[in-house]
Amino acid sequence: MTAIPSPLAPPIPSGARYNGPVLEVEKVSKSYGEVRALVDATFHVTNGQIVGLLGPNGAGKSTTMKAVLGLVRPDSGEIRVLGRDIQVDPPATKRVIGYVPEAPSLYEFLTGAEYLDFVADMYGLDATVRRERIPPFLTGLELAGHENSLISGYSQGMRQKVALIAALLHHPRLLVLDEPLNGLDPRSARIVKDLLKNLAGRDGVGVLFSTHVLEIAQAICDHVVILDRGRVLAYDTIDALRARVGMAGSGLEDVYLTLTGTGDLGDVVAALSRPE
Repeated sequence: MTAIPSPLAPPIPSGARYNGPVLEVEKVSKSYGEVRALVDATFHVTNGQIVGLLGPNGAGKSTTMKAVLGLVRPDSGEIRVLGRDIQVDPPATKRVIGYVPEAPSLYEFLTGAEYLDFVADMYGLDATVRRERIPPFLTGLELAGHENSLISGYSQGMRQKVALIAALLHHPRLLVLDEPLNGLDPRSARIVKDLLKNLAGRDGVGVLFSTHVLEIAQAICDHVVILDRGRVLAYDTIDALRARVGMAGSGLEDVYLTLTGTGDLGDVVAALSRPE
């Protein structure tokens, strides 16, 4: 496999390396009318840690990520990135964050190369830096030769690759990834998983990784946060969660279903399988 760069992330603006958690979510609550999307959610992501954000549909994962990105203002609580409140100076904080949404919305009238140049402009990367950083990503993710084609003609997987490159170009200290492997072929998915491990283990990047595919979370996550109806149901290592429910040696799927109270699905499966 072609190697993809995994350089050290830049220091925080003060020039001193921050040794606290990359991300701190403290007692964060958010409601939309009568719907309580988050209730006193608390967890953190340290340097070099990959934290899986898990939960059923409507559990509050998207609200959590939007709040971390400064796109949603919590009703209460505090979110700090590298020790700074995201609401105090959003532009400065967002410079150290890379984000991949579940369904990337890219400018379809641009080519892949033009879009990446646009993102590089937003982060103030000069031409020399772009020439060093972009080609290895294009080659490694098999986009080389397609970068001058319009994004409107890209497949879902190709769009996802462009979104991933855009999130990594500026060497973020925190990656916020919402189902980042959607649409990727097995080779590209493996490259991205290995790249995330390198970014975390070698470069100290913190990763908040949302996925419904629990096998992926089990393979790459150091800790997991399980949300249920807006509350943090569990936040620990997978081994610790296994011990908590008395299921040593079990897969994350069984542990997750037990913790969320949906472990016994036999009656549901039987009802769905019953002939008319």
